Amino acid sequence: MEKKTTIGEVVAYLNQHLQPQLQEEWDNSGFLLGESKAEYTGALVALDLTPEVIEEAAAMGANLIATHHPFIYTGVKRITEGSEVGRMILSLVKKGIAVYAAHTNLDNLAWGVSGILAEKIGLKNCTVMSPLGGEIGAGMVGQLEEAEEADALITRIKTLMGAPVIKTSKHDAHAKVMRVALCGGSGAPFIGDAIAAKADLYLTGDLKYHDFQRAEGGIILADGGHYETEQFAKEIICGVISEKFSKFACRISAQQKSIVHYI
Repeated sequence: MEKKTTIGEVVAYLNQHLQPQLQEEWDNSGFLLGESKAEYTGALVALDLTPEVIEEAAAMGANLIATHHPFIYTGVKRITEGSEVGRMILSLVKKGIAVYAAHTNLDNLAWGVSGILAEKIGLKNCTVMSPLGGEIGAGMVGQLEEAEEADALITRIKTLMGAPVIKTSKHDAHAKVMRVALCGGSGAPFIGDAIAAKADLYLTGDLKYHDFQRAEGGIILADGGHYETEQFAKEIICGVISEKFSKFACRISAQQKSIVHYI
């Protein structure tokens, strides 16, 4: 009789490769909900946990949802239908679906959120932009194969990410860009690191109005959106699961879209 694979085995493998010990102290990555002894039936991967994602997992027969953003950050005092988190917890328990999150630990891995974005853009000779040690830290910086005009590159990135808009600092549309720094998600704290890395352009998300005033030394600051710059994290998580547990379905959510809408 073939040995059954458990949720706990999948979680252990995810912990081994995604290293939750690298998360920031305020974060809540790792195994968030579920029974480790339950038999594993498949996984659905999304950036955020939503009611639609839960229904999608149930419909495909998956009993593990792996997300980038944790759906629980702080203590939950009540689990009732009176809040969305409460409703989702009740739904997950009823359906027997476990939840795992890989957030800032995946941000801090060189091949993680920023690493895959750099790869998609085509950056070469990449290094960690704001290192914590070795290949651990925030963001990436690398070189394009050949210089591209600023607006042509920004348009290419916009298409790649499916971004409705990219906000930028004031710049020369025809300026040549060769060295690019980036940080998936909220990267305003690392603007100084991008400038210190002598990047021609820094791509990230969640920049505020006054952040754009920090564009110094010719650097172009580009805000491509939080979801848009982090979306490829789903591919990483699904790839890690599929590498070990290939006989089980692991899909990227078709329901998951950015929670920010543009009109």
